[in-house]
Formats: sequence, structure tokens, C-alpha cells
Amino acid sequence: MPKTDKVTPVSSRISPWLSPLLYFVGRYFLPFYFGQLNFTGQENLPRTGPVILASTHRSRWDGLIVAYATGRLVTRRDLRFIVSANETGGLQGWFVRRMGGFPLDPEHPGFSSLRHSVELLCQGEALAIFPEGDIYRDGHVNPLKPGLARIALQAQSHQSDSSVKIVPISIDYAQVYPSCGCDVKVKIGSPMDVADYSHASAKKSAPKLTADLEAILKELHEERVSQNSLPTPTA
Repeated sequence: MPKTDKVTPVSSRISPWLSPLLYFVGRYFLPFYFGQLNFTGQENLPRTGPVILASTHRSRWDGLIVAYATGRLVTRRDLRFIVSANETGGLQGWFVRRMGGFPLDPEHPGFSSLRHSVELLCQGEALAIFPEGDIYRDGHVNPLKPGLARIALQAQSHQSDSSVKIVPISIDYAQVYPSCGCDVKVKIGSPMDVADYSHASAKKSAPKLTADLEAILKELHEERVSQNSLPTPTA
């Protein structure tokens, strides 16, 4: 008999005891470790309903920074995170999986990961995605992967009376390789309504949504760069 490919199910969960504990620890650790933490635009964060937090990706600190700037301490929401597969193994993976993280390959997104992402949004969850797909330290917003738009539009197709929101987020560190004492600035843009892109076919609307999000992230990034000189890379 011919072999059939098995689809590995993907799931995520929030630990009811670990999540409050880590947010509590992060509330004091991050301001202690970093220099000045500056967040603008937190009023743009939806407190309810399906939302994708679409952030630039500059460091492995980004997940903690996004959670600190947008999660339980600000919106009373626990975030779900799409992470790379190498972040779900070992001790780090133990914490990631209990804090709502689950893996997705940005180059070849699996059906199970995409489906789980859509299910979370249909349940009204907040989903954090780094749409560039990898960490970039070149000082630019790099081309976005198409997966976010696919997830957003599919989730929107299940919304009868509301719109999935996409909140663009720009993270800027004073150092290319953030270390203790590094200043961090996070700018949170106005939400995009995915319903505005759902009137055309996905083949046409997905590239348009991706391009518009990329343009907004570049605008947020340029606002940050105009206020700070670009840091010089260090080893």
C-alpha cells in the first residue's frame, strides 16, 4: 500500500501558573536589565477580539519585549506566539510551549500550524507574529513572508460581524546586539482592518495586505531612525 504523509497536529497552551509568574518577573527584570524602555502607541492595542501583533524582528529578546509591551500587563491578554522550530526545543522550548508558543516554518509553513493560527484568531485570541520570518540586524525592514496575510484573511472569512485586526509594531534597540543597559524603543501603530481586504480573492488581496503592512512597518521604522542614529554593528 502507498505511504501517506502524516500531518503532525499543532497546539499551544497558556500555563495558568507559569504565565502570571513570568509576567510578574518580567515586569521587574526587563526594566532592570535594559536601559530606558520607551513604548508609544499602546492605546492602539485592542483589548478584545482577534488580533495579530506584527512586529519587526531584531533580537531573540523581541518575544519578551512584545509580551511586556502588549500582553497581560497592558491589555490583560495572554499572547500566542508563532516561533521557529529551533525555539521549541530544550529548556527554552519548555517555557515557550507553556507561554503560548508553537512552531511554524516561514519558508514552508505547514498546514497544521496555519490551521492552528486561524483557530486561535477565530477564538478571539491575540497572536504575535514576526512577519519578516527571521532576525535581521541590517537596519532595514526586510520583505515580509506571505504567511501572515494568508492566516489573517482565512480567519477573517470566518468572522461574520467583526474584523480581524493587525497591529504593526517596530522594535528599535540602541545596539545591534542588545546587551545589559541597552535602550529599547517600541512604536505601536494603528490597527489595520483585515475586512478591508476580504472583498477580493485571496490571490489578489494577500499580496496587497502584505505590501501595505510592509509599508507601514517601514514608516514606523523610519520614524525611529530619524530620532536615533543607526547603531554600529559590534561583534
